[in-house]
Formats: sequence, C-alpha cells, structure tokens
Amino acid sequence: MDTSAFDAITLEQLRAAGGLKWRAFPDCIGAFVAEMDFGIAPPIREALHQAIERGQVGYLSAGPLRALAEACAGWQHRHHGWEVSADAIRAVPDVLGALEVACRHFLPAGSPVAVPVPCYMPFLPLLALLGHPVVQVPMRNDGDAWTLDEAALDAAFAAGARMLLLCNPHNPIGKVYPREELERIAAVAARHDARVFADEIHAPLVYAPHAHVPYATVSAEAAHQAITAVSASKAWNLAGLKCAQLVFTRPSDLQRWREIGHFAGNSTSTPGVVAHTAAWREGDAWLRPVLDYLRGNREVLGRLLRQRLPQIGWIEPQGTYLAWLDCRALGLDGAPHLFFRRHAHVALTDGAECGQGGEGHVRLNFAMPRPLLVEAVERMAAALDARPEATRQPKCT
Repeated sequence: MDTSAFDAITLEQLRAAGGLKWRAFPDCIGAFVAEMDFGIAPPIREALHQAIERGQVGYLSAGPLRALAEACAGWQHRHHGWEVSADAIRAVPDVLGALEVACRHFLPAGSPVAVPVPCYMPFLPLLALLGHPVVQVPMRNDGDAWTLDEAALDAAFAAGARMLLLCNPHNPIGKVYPREELERIAAVAARHDARVFADEIHAPLVYAPHAHVPYATVSAEAAHQAITAVSASKAWNLAGLKCAQLVFTRPSDLQRWREIGHFAGNSTSTPGVVAHTAAWREGDAWLRPVLDYLRGNREVLGRLLRQRLPQIGWIEPQGTYLAWLDCRALGLDGAPHLFFRRHAHVALTDGAECGQGGEGHVRLNFAMPRPLLVEAVERMAAALDARPEATRQPKCT
C-alpha cells in the first residue's frame, strides 16, 4: 500500500466524512479524538460489503462469534506468542463496556480500583458512576521514560483497592510496559490477591524496538489475575462499529461469563464482528505501512516540537498515536487546550481530564495526514508567538 496518498487527504474530505473528530470543532484541526484518518483496510471493506449484500445485519449468532474468537486467538498467537483458546474469547461492544462488565460481575460491589494517572479520560467518571472509588496512582516521569510508582500501587492495594486498571500501551502517554515491569506489577497484585483489568486496545500500535507483552502471558499468577480487553478498533479504525473482545484466563471467570454473557455482550454489532474478524485475519498487510507512516509522523512531531515549541515537554511515545505534551512552561493563564483551540484552531484533549497531575498538559493525536500535522504545530507556534510580550514569561513547574 502506498501511504504517500495519505498526504493528499484534505481537511474538506475529513469533514465531509462526518466524524466527531472533524465536526465537533469545524474551524479546527482535529487532534483530540483517538482515531486515524487513513480509511479502511481493503479486506475489511470487502468483508463489510459482502455482509451487507448478504443482509448480515441481524442479531449475532454462534458462527460469526466463533469466527471472531478464532481470528483473534490466531492474531494473538502470531504476534505475541499468546496461546489462548478461542473458547476464552468473548465479544463485547467496546473496551469501556468490558470494564463495566469487569466491575459489575468480577469485583466486590463498591471496592476501590487503582488507576495509573494520567489516564484515558472516561476511566475516572465511569468508575465513579459504577460506585467504585478510584485510587489514583501516579506515573513517574524521569525525563526520558515513564514508570509506574510500584510503591504507590502497593499502598493502594493495602488501603483496599481490589483491582488495577492497567492500560498497555498506555493512553495518553504512549508507554509500552516491558516484561520485567509487568512481572513486578504481577508480584505486587499477588501479595494482595488483587485483580488486573488489562486494557490492551492499542497493542497492535507499537514502535520497534519496543514490543507489546500481553499481561496475562507474564506468569501463571498474572493469568489468574487478568481480565484482558482487546480490540481491532484503534489499529484498523473501527471504533464506530462497536466491537471488542474480552479474554478470560481464569477458568472461574469464564464460567461467570456463561451466566451473564448473553446480557453483557448482547449489544455487540454484527458488522463490528465481521470487520474485526477480517482485521485479525487479513489486516496485517495494511497495518504495517500505516505503522511506518505513524512512526514518520511521530518523528516529524518530535522535530517540530524541538524547533518550534521547545518549551513544550514530551517523552516520545513507544506505542499508540498519542502524544502527551507538557505545556506548563508556556506561561498560559488558562488551560492550554482552550488557548490552542481559540487562538490556533487546533482541537486537543484537556490533560486535566486525565487525572491528578494532568493540569497544564494536552493530548495530541498525530494519526492524521502529515501536512495537517505540520500545519497544526505551526498554528500552535504562531499562536504563542502572537501573544503580547508581557504574557510570554515562562512559569516555574
């Protein structure tokens, strides 16, 4: 596939597609919603066309669900060496729905959940709505890399947290956990007999030399702790088709699912199952050059930040297509996402929504046509340059 065609995608084409990313703020370059702008892989497009021609839009049946589970298991084996049975893979509408299932049916009611922060924005309000107090565990930034504060995680479990919400690769910071760190996390969880909800939705989006390690493969105790959520939605841009998968590696969890699964997974989309099956089976040839294009965008973004926005701090993401930008040294009076939306017409995610310590940060999605990415950064730099001189003094952080 020739990804140079991505460069020719225009703002007008993106807005005409009608998605939230480009229509929520129609005067802005959309860099806030976590989806890509590169269309649909041909095998997925063909599978969906065939499904529509067959009229395959009714309630899900056992055949497509089995095909999905086998395709997902095959992908996990090919890419991660994860020997998971298709019988252990079950469909749900999305990863947030999977988290709700885990909280409602696999945790004691009202038990606290440990969440590393910064985190994906909906995690905190969703857990609160479900009646699970959140214990925010800070990620440590040493200037070159992110690590989980394992002592703080141990303290969270000691104070009553019954589950860790582990996002790997991590949204919004792009961290990919190495096996050694996952082993230490599993040991901490084991000391407290805690569960781990492993959100691995971005697992196909990892840049060499880093490699994704499924949490459940780290050890027998990790497999016993884990409830894993996976999806093709981020890597193949299928979020609107409403399909994800739960992978059960504790036998009693699978038995519990058999009791509640008809209700928990019943809203999964039939076209979503068709699309995910095609992605897991035949999507690699499309994804490889897309990942190379994203790697190029990441490099361009890093260079532009150094040249045009040197006061903005970042650690290059190891996975995902999300950049976590530290804007605290810019000396802005208000939230940086509002400044850039109003003055640069670039729509970014408010870091304050990502938990404690996120204030003064933004999340930028760089999975867009490269000329638009360059324009977004140039707009941001120009907006800062246009400020009155008195407002440009950097603030201490």
